[in-house]
Amino acid sequence: MNEVTGNLTGLKPSECKALERVYRRRVAPAEVVSGELATYLCGISREIERQVGVLVSRRGDIEHVFVGDASRLMLPEVGRLRAGRGRFRGLRLVHTHLRNEPLSRDDLVDLALLRLDLVAAVGVNHEGRPADLHLAHLVPAQEGRAPWEILPPVHFFHAEVDVTELLRALEEEFDRLVPSTVATDGADRALLVVVQTRQLKRKDDDPRVGVETRLAELRELCRTAGIHVTGVVQQRRPDPDPRYLIGRGKLEDVLVRAMQVDANTLIFDPDLTPGQAHSISSFTDLKVIDRTMLILDIFAQRARSRDAKLQVELAQLRYRLPRLQEKNTMMSRLVGGIGGRGPGETKLEINRRRARERIHRLEQEVDRFRRQRAGRRQQRVNRRLPVVAIVGYTNAGKSTLLNSLTNSDVLAEDKLFATLDPTTRRLRFPREREIIIADTVGFIRELPQDLAQAFRATLEELEEADLLVHVVDAADPDHESHITAVERILTDLNLGETRRLLVYNKIDRLPPQERQRLAADRKLIPISARDTATTARLLAAIEEELWREGRLLEGGEGERDLEIGDRVLAAGEGGPRSGV
Repeated sequence: MNEVTGNLTGLKPSECKALERVYRRRVAPAEVVSGELATYLCGISREIERQVGVLVSRRGDIEHVFVGDASRLMLPEVGRLRAGRGRFRGLRLVHTHLRNEPLSRDDLVDLALLRLDLVAAVGVNHEGRPADLHLAHLVPAQEGRAPWEILPPVHFFHAEVDVTELLRALEEEFDRLVPSTVATDGADRALLVVVQTRQLKRKDDDPRVGVETRLAELRELCRTAGIHVTGVVQQRRPDPDPRYLIGRGKLEDVLVRAMQVDANTLIFDPDLTPGQAHSISSFTDLKVIDRTMLILDIFAQRARSRDAKLQVELAQLRYRLPRLQEKNTMMSRLVGGIGGRGPGETKLEINRRRARERIHRLEQEVDRFRRQRAGRRQQRVNRRLPVVAIVGYTNAGKSTLLNSLTNSDVLAEDKLFATLDPTTRRLRFPREREIIIADTVGFIRELPQDLAQAFRATLEELEEADLLVHVVDAADPDHESHITAVERILTDLNLGETRRLLVYNKIDRLPPQERQRLAADRKLIPISARDTATTARLLAAIEEELWREGRLLEGGEGERDLEIGDRVLAAGEGGPRSGV
């Protein structure tokens, strides 16, 4: 269909007809644009005092004709998805510049984001004839280099460019260089965008948490989620842009960088508002997620029990509900047919209503599991078994410590959030004393509110704890900020007054001098969870905290009844319950 698009307001019918006649022209495959077509475009452009552009296929057919204003072009929607790595779209952009100016930044960004064969600007002189030819094409990504090359301007009728040969050489170069720089394992390829602004730094934030710390944690989250990080963009700005977080110009740079590193996903830290997420998603066809969505995806991957899966789905729906937006015109069509006449509901409204209904059902299911756990906890209270909960930052070694103390085989991996379901085991001390020791989900800095709310039922296990064992990864250079984050979350959960032991784990990874310093500090307990020989001091400290000054009564028929104790533990908590 020979339709002219863009800024057509105020054009005469004769001028519109002249623009439509451009579709009748053809261009030889080897030339950027024919002299006849360039002269015709320049004449129309001078007459209407607006830029005129065309998209030309490799066969020489005119695919699109469009009009801009005096200084900027308005390209039609041709789709932003790429055909493949190192491949071009098969279209070249040729347009006029009324002041014979060089290629603009918009021209170069369109070249990169749309992966055009090339972009050419034909200058227009005062007589409405071609002046200089400005030309640019893409080049393979190199560190510190723009993804395009701008050729020196020449007078249009003196230009000697063989487009066919140029594109053949460029595609050979891309085929040779691009595969060595991209992931080939089928994983999502992400560009990380880390932003720090004054607004994001609250007065109670830990000053040690800077951009580098946030970036390191975001990388670790990506590793856990199975995402391959191909590049990083960092930005410091006074205040976040209300629409794009990083501003439109910077977003264009980010998209060009994503093209260079062959990323198909943008991951933002900090979290995006619903409006920002919608604006950025509308700006690009790349997948756009933020830190909270990434954490929710990890939880969805790691959830094993019915309870955990329900809570993850509930958190995801609560997070996504305000972010449901119209993706295209199909989302705004009214439902028709029998029973659907009249105003009806849009598909978007139906999706939102269904999401709310699903959230209501999930809340009922989660509440049912919460009551079941409350009943099991009450049985333990009736039997006067003290509860010790292991808490700490994610990947601090909590599950490994539980396995070491109870000879269990709970899943323990060097990944974030390996444990989602609270796991309980019995632990017997030499003097015929028993406790319940519980492993809980790991904490993380700036715990997403939707996630904390959904997992509130799981964290209720901590409310009945007589003692908290706060496990810290001593080998992590940011362990001090991790301690601060965990203490803040415990305070938010109204557990700030619960007794706790501070345990520094992974001391086997520390130099001897540091291990000696920790051993001399009476405020903490240094251990290596993989080495049971180092846990004796921890066990002694647990026993002393629980039974000193007659805090807990000794004996009691319920405490000795092991058969009842086995029934008290939740179904699925199998594995050895060995004494220590």
